[in-house]
Amino acid sequence: MAKRALGAGAALALAFLLCAGGRVKAMEPRMLVPVGHTVGIKLFSRGVVVVKLTDGGTPARECGLRTGDVIVKCGGDAVTSTEQFQSLLQKSGGNASNLQIDRAGDSVTLSVEPSQNDQGVYCIGAWVRDSMAGIGTMTWYDPATGVFGALGHGVTDTDTALLMPFSNGSILPSTVKAVKRGEVGSAGELRGDFDLTSDLGPLYANTGSGIFGKLDQAPQAGEALPTGMALPGPATILANVRGDEVREYEIEILKVSSASADGRDLVLSVTDPELLEATGGIVQGMSGSPILQNGNLVGAVTHVLLNNPQKGYGILIDRMLEAAGTEQSV
Repeated sequence: MAKRALGAGAALALAFLLCAGGRVKAMEPRMLVPVGHTVGIKLFSRGVVVVKLTDGGTPARECGLRTGDVIVKCGGDAVTSTEQFQSLLQKSGGNASNLQIDRAGDSVTLSVEPSQNDQGVYCIGAWVRDSMAGIGTMTWYDPATGVFGALGHGVTDTDTALLMPFSNGSILPSTVKAVKRGEVGSAGELRGDFDLTSDLGPLYANTGSGIFGKLDQAPQAGEALPTGMALPGPATILANVRGDEVREYEIEILKVSSASADGRDLVLSVTDPELLEATGGIVQGMSGSPILQNGNLVGAVTHVLLNNPQKGYGILIDRMLEAAGTEQSV
């Protein structure tokens, strides 16, 4: 199945504060395998996300439903998919049903009375989403645990820009088929194919600092490197911008700030002529490309500057590791 890139260099991506004041905690060096290969990502939400409300005096608007709300229960039954939610509305027969809502972390209960449309189907006047699929880049693999990290930012809903509430998901083998080059004011993207029926391993978390999971087997990649702190100066990234090929490209780290807490710890500039020719700089789908410096794995690419696709942002590796460890232990 052909899919577009998820986030990679996205202009908006939410991020969590990982420690007091947003500063990343210093961690002991770890031996991780930098990967840099694209992967297909499929993610299913916990409940269904309200992405748009129909205009007019609809049941959804009248009951107080808002864009970005996550409907987790309907009439006391757990909501597991858009189809199942529609079935619960039909079951109501137009009678008032309680909706349990997750609204920015708070639990809210609303009462909605579905109305019939011209086809006799009970509706409330809201567009909802229960899953997303796309392409991103795997950053690292831990040979000691089988855990991997990817993207360097979370999977967000394309309409609300909010982090998708996580239920389950997995990654899939991917091949890059084409590149839309980045231009000033327009983010480029990697375009690739992946098979939704072929899983490489399950996800266990979708966080503002990346997505994390466990691989069923080790990826085909290079040797493990120690993690380290990024410094202003020359560095490289591993990126997969054609076929299955992962190559190392030169970049410059222009600025390091451990207090950003939004996936913008590093300011980067692509300096490699070959990568600039192929992509114009940083494009969607490259999010998660590992950043190497002085023999260490120091971070991952996260965002692109829309007014200058040659430049973008990155996240510190310790921030990704902290998010991976915290989420896994829950």
